Order: sequence, then C-alpha cells, then structure tokens
Amino acid sequence: MVAETATEWWTQVGAGYATDALRLALAGLCGAVVGWQRERHEKAAGLRTHMLLAIGACLFTLVAIRINADDITRLLQGMVTGTGFLAGGVIFREGVSVRGLTTAAGLWVMGAIGTAIGIGDYFLGVLATLLTFIVLSVVLGLENRAARRVAGDAPQGPAE
Repeated sequence: MVAETATEWWTQVGAGYATDALRLALAGLCGAVVGWQRERHEKAAGLRTHMLLAIGACLFTLVAIRINADDITRLLQGMVTGTGFLAGGVIFREGVSVRGLTTAAGLWVMGAIGTAIGIGDYFLGVLATLLTFIVLSVVLGLENRAARRVAGDAPQGPAE
C-alpha cells in the first residue's frame, strides 16, 4: 500500500519537483565534500553544518525563484547576510590570535555553492566545491610545509 501511495504522490507532484530534489541532493553532497574535510581536521563547523548550509541556500533559492524569479537579488542579499551571521559564530579570538576565519570563509562559500546549484548552475557549484576542497586540503599542506621551513624544522638540503 505504501508504494502505491508514494507512486500516486510522486505522479501528482510532477517532474518539476524531481529537478528540485536533485538540486537539493547535489547541494547536500557538495556540502558533505567540504564538511568532511573540515570534520577530519576537527573544526568548529563540520559535515552537518556545511551540508545544512548548502541545502538551505539551495532551498531559499528555489523558493525565491518560484515566488518571483525577477527579484532574486533580494534573496542573494539575504543569503549573504544570513550566511555571514552564521559564519561569524565560528570566529573566536584567543589572546592575540584569531581562530575560525577559514571555517567562516568556507561556510560563506558554501552558501554561494548552494545558491548556484539552486539556480541550476550545477557545473559552477561542483567546480566551486572542488576548488574549495583543494584550497582547504592542498593549500593547508603547503602552508604547514612553509611554516616548518621557516621554523627550521624541515630538512634544508646539503650543507654548503
């Protein structure tokens, strides 16, 4: 009985919602890619936070398009402000240093990724996800290696 009910429901919903479901799922997947990297490094905002932010940005975009596709700039203003507010919550000052800026920037980018996917620009959303992952993973390794060299911990090569 459940399968018949689900089938009837899906038929009534129509194919338009299938596209929306795909967009929401893709936004969640993109959030998972970046969030997993942050989770691995035990950062304040991890897997669930990044996924929820991307899905939320995508959903707000889909709703705004349905309401009035001509005035999507108001949505973008609200998304940037809301994402900035959320991202600001992961920034902490510890003595003379500030922690959480990279995580906050990642959340900000995730809002943009969710919005891009919400308007149907899958390529741009996935590309931005890959670039964000590379920046967070590869560039971190380069920074750590450079810091070790400056500190004198890394091998300097043959003595002259």
